[in-house]
Amino acid sequence: MFHKEGYKIIAVVLILFLGINVAAYIAVQDKLWISLIFFISLVFAILILQFFRNPKRLTVADDLTLVSPVDGKVVVIEEVFEKEYFKDNRIQVSIFMSPLNVHVTRHPIGGIIQYSKYHAGKYLVAWHPKASEENERTTVVVANDFITILYRQIAGALAKRIVNYAKPNESVAQGSDSGFIKFGSRVDVFLPLGTDIAVSLNQKVRGGESVIARIEK
Repeated sequence: MFHKEGYKIIAVVLILFLGINVAAYIAVQDKLWISLIFFISLVFAILILQFFRNPKRLTVADDLTLVSPVDGKVVVIEEVFEKEYFKDNRIQVSIFMSPLNVHVTRHPIGGIIQYSKYHAGKYLVAWHPKASEENERTTVVVANDFITILYRQIAGALAKRIVNYAKPNESVAQGSDSGFIKFGSRVDVFLPLGTDIAVSLNQKVRGGESVIARIEK
């Protein structure tokens, strides 16, 4: 199963794959070169297909837990000042995605979208300290009866397009599709101080399934 954001790119890649290999078969006499062209184009096509995969995830809906918005590795857990929306100190949990990870973004909690904004910006590497503030990014705030959280999709050196489906006042389900980051980067989640963090640094997480924090009533 592939994400809808990849349909056009996948179609173009498959057409190119067929075209290149048909042309090579007709124009190239050396079978070794034909095989090499086929192998290289096949590897490229497979990489594109795996990048846009959209596996089904079983989200156990629970208003008292937050699930990871993306697949990847936890690279930051720290107290920071969130200056765009909350304008106070929050716990930041950052998840880095490599090009091999699934790049679907999912809602960490169910609730009502309070805020959704796109920011144009730079394309610093995703782990750069200022990437969260200076890179192209989208900021989304979701609230339910127990917690209000902010998550931020951040473009990196390779990611050139962020897709965000969240719309203010929209009701969303926990684990549902909230967007896509094309060609990798990271997502930051900002939580109230005192939130019980359920992950550790360098831990690998799965979007829509791994619990990253728990909320006290």
